[in-house]
Amino acid sequence: MKNKKNKLGTIIGISIAIVSIALIAYVLQSNKKKNQEKIALVSNNNSTSEILVTTEKAKKESIESFNVLNGTFAAHKQLDYSSDVAGRVLNVKVREGEFVVAGQVLAVIKSDAIGVDLENAQAVYNSALKDKERFESAYSSGGVTQQQLDQVKLALKNAESRLEQIKLRYSDTKIKSTINGFVNKRYVEEGAFVGMGSPLFEIVDISKLNLKISVNEVLITRIKLGDKVDITASALPGKAFTGTVRFIAVKADQSMNFPVEIEIDNKDKTLKAGMFGSATFNSNITEVAPILAIPRSAFVGSVNSGEIYIAKGNKAILIKVIPGRIFGNKVEIISGLSVGDEVITSGQINLYANAPISVAK
Repeated sequence: MKNKKNKLGTIIGISIAIVSIALIAYVLQSNKKKNQEKIALVSNNNSTSEILVTTEKAKKESIESFNVLNGTFAAHKQLDYSSDVAGRVLNVKVREGEFVVAGQVLAVIKSDAIGVDLENAQAVYNSALKDKERFESAYSSGGVTQQQLDQVKLALKNAESRLEQIKLRYSDTKIKSTINGFVNKRYVEEGAFVGMGSPLFEIVDISKLNLKISVNEVLITRIKLGDKVDITASALPGKAFTGTVRFIAVKADQSMNFPVEIEIDNKDKTLKAGMFGSATFNSNITEVAPILAIPRSAFVGSVNSGEIYIAKGNKAILIKVIPGRIFGNKVEIISGLSVGDEVITSGQINLYANAPISVAK
């Protein structure tokens, strides 16, 4: 009787386990089906989700290019001074911000080796000079030959040449300015040891400044050397200056513009090197014949990339164009785009090739 009960309990336990496993399998299968339906729904939504963009029709238009160009003032002269000898700095005679003149001593460097060489060279020269005088006297009385006198003269000449060389080296221990200007930087202190080539000072001459600007190919044809230009500085509103065109590049840079330098008299030191300035040329507006142009904002990344999106139907098509001149916020298109094409001007950050789009009205 007991064995029958045990067998019955075992059968019941196995049955319960089988039912439980079947129930768990059903629940898992049901959840998997629901998840797959959700994934399919999200995928379907993503594939049809439209990205909002704005567009502008490509067209030919006349561009007005205002002849006001911005740039940076650069020093007329700027020199970096370094040590030509190795030694210890005995004296620094100038401070940062101090005005110096050409020929003024900036610092003195002690070089024992050069000092000893100078004393030895001077002694050799003095000895050779006395030998020459003695041999000339002896030659007049027939005591030495012409060949012996010539050898002594040659020795004196060699001694004199070496002495001059050592004097030049010795003069290098006194660092002198070669221009008038301000001590913009001082890299050395008294007592410091410097080697050959060690930086010492930066001297800047701002009695004249050069405003460096970039000019497009339309305006560059109307500028010539010697032209007078009105100059303003952003740091000095209301104050006007007059500059003269001193340099015009004969080759455009990578941005298809031409570097130009305008010289400004700055004797009163009102302007500083590194300030931002603007140059206004005599003709206020340059008329450009109608060209195919699009907003600068249409380019993916920068203008140099040459990549833009156009709208076709409800898709964004990535195309390659060749950009030309830049006129403010407009860029000339040389090839790759046709009049009437719908150029996408905003929303590109979310776009990809053939992305579905919705154009804002």
